[in-house]
Amino acid sequence: MIISFQNPDLEQLCTQQREATKRLGAPGFRKLRARLADLDAAETVRDLTTGRPHPLKGDRAGQFAVDLVGGLRLVFRPTEDPPPLDANEATDWSQVRSICIVFIGDYHD
Repeated sequence: MIISFQNPDLEQLCTQQREATKRLGAPGFRKLRARLADLDAAETVRDLTTGRPHPLKGDRAGQFAVDLVGGLRLVFRPTEDPPPLDANEATDWSQVRSICIVFIGDYHD
């Protein structure tokens, strides 16, 4: 899958071990690296099997999340505008091959 970042801060968090370890802790860094590898290896979002992949609702509708550690999540959206839709007019994640990481943290806070 093609991965981009909403801003340079998120890109730095995902690409620099020192920054990720400082902000997420060592376990969070390890999970982040594993989830990024999973995303990179997947052809579409529906190919993801680890990290409890799930679409989000409410003010995060149209986004998708995978678990890191504790309440931390890696959240992304399709880069296609408009995104591919299914028969119910919801994002068809089985067709999403390019994503933008928009948030890493605990969105329940």
